[in-house]
Amino acid sequence: MTEINVATSEQVAQLVRHCLEEGQRVEIDGLGVFERDSRGGYKFTALSRPKIFLGYVAEDILLAERLFDDLEKLGFAPWLDRRKMLPGQNWPRAIEEAIETSDFFVPCFSSLSVGKEGFYQKEIRYALDCARHVPLDEIFLIPARLDDCPVPARIRRETHYIDLFPDWNRGLRRIVAVIQKQLRKRRRFTQNPNPDSSPSAGCPVSPAAG
Repeated sequence: MTEINVATSEQVAQLVRHCLEEGQRVEIDGLGVFERDSRGGYKFTALSRPKIFLGYVAEDILLAERLFDDLEKLGFAPWLDRRKMLPGQNWPRAIEEAIETSDFFVPCFSSLSVGKEGFYQKEIRYALDCARHVPLDEIFLIPARLDDCPVPARIRRETHYIDLFPDWNRGLRRIVAVIQKQLRKRRRFTQNPNPDSSPSAGCPVSPAAG
């Protein structure tokens, strides 16, 4: 018989408390962030910023972290496994849940990633599966190239990609413009819903980056 270890709510609470006592911020995907306040207590801030999942290979971690930091400074909530995963979390399921609860998915392609097998490719396939369940005129997948590499044929056929080279800041502005345009569109839908269409849910958008 296979033994399955499932963390109880008390164990999760203890883990969160331990991280807070060490001065770390703890983000609960889709809900918000726990952190210490100035009086030594704890506070919870509900998450209202758009969540952006960043997919990458380990060899590109420095550029992935640069993109994470830039997006965070601009007021978004980027998700990067090395920044967001907690000790003891089930890695594959945590990644899937992070993709499912993200507003956008940015896979970072490079000469190091396009021919590499492994979990990065699984992330992209899972994101594409999510995108199939949302309206065709929504934007979910925003591919970004870190260098002059080929983009997988399926993505190239269906989605425009953005180059973060040779001008990083120009590429970043394009990513932000796509996100902001889509967010404005969603707000308009929320305020004036079209009876012939339905709001996106689950994986919240679809593959077509501008």
